[in-house]
Amino acid sequence: MNIDFPTVLVGATLVTGVIWALDSMLLAPGRRKRVDALLQQGENRESEPVLRALKESTIVEYSKSFFPVILAVLLLRSFLVEPFRIPSGSMMPTLLVGDFILVNKFSYGIRLPVLDTKVIEIGEPSRGDVVVFRYPKDPNVDYIKRIVGLPGDRVGYFNKVVYINGEAVGQVPSGVYVGKGSGVSMSGASKRQEKLGDVRHDILVMPRTPGLEGEFVVPPGEYFVMGDNRDNSNDSRFWGAVPEANLVGKAFRIWMNWDSANGGVDFGRIGTKIL
Repeated sequence: MNIDFPTVLVGATLVTGVIWALDSMLLAPGRRKRVDALLQQGENRESEPVLRALKESTIVEYSKSFFPVILAVLLLRSFLVEPFRIPSGSMMPTLLVGDFILVNKFSYGIRLPVLDTKVIEIGEPSRGDVVVFRYPKDPNVDYIKRIVGLPGDRVGYFNKVVYINGEAVGQVPSGVYVGKGSGVSMSGASKRQEKLGDVRHDILVMPRTPGLEGEFVVPPGEYFVMGDNRDNSNDSRFWGAVPEANLVGKAFRIWMNWDSANGGVDFGRIGTKIL
């Protein structure tokens, strides 16, 4: 079952905020009046009757305690940074199974939570960006891939090489890949350095594995994305481009890696910048 976490956060913020506000407006004045009456009768401010008169209901106490925390998480997650976990090897060798990454939520503009309506334009996606987006075939599922084609581009993929508007994207062989942990099955793949725009990054290809080839014109307002693990990625070659409205943000940092098949935490990956 997929949990719509943004909706849960908005709902929790709304409920706790309303309870706190209603208590402040309707119930708190009555408590203060009862306390004033007790003080006029000679009760001490620390006496049991006064403390009992001041006591809030449990639901109000919890709401006042949790509202600031939930609101802070909502604002941070909606407008600044959101964490994600990499569940598959489609972005190897850049991202490994078990990587926990941070995604910049305002790189491509600020959107309202739940509604996903852009309210402030900030920047536009660039070729080579690693992005998290809502899968066009099922918006409840988040995917992460690299932007290869921009709106209007003619993107081709032939013989393991990407072509942008008829020009081949350069590749430099950099040896044979040796995988570990959950990615050990990719050992033996050809590791190559590719340059998309201003971004140099590594990709994996299996020279003897047939791949889906063809050419695709990117529609206006959409982006053609591919995984760095070219022969093991479900991407735009199979289901088309990603609408700009589906973009969640730009991945920029690995903050943790946990792969039980690799013995747990890989401290060497913590803090790694995503290129």
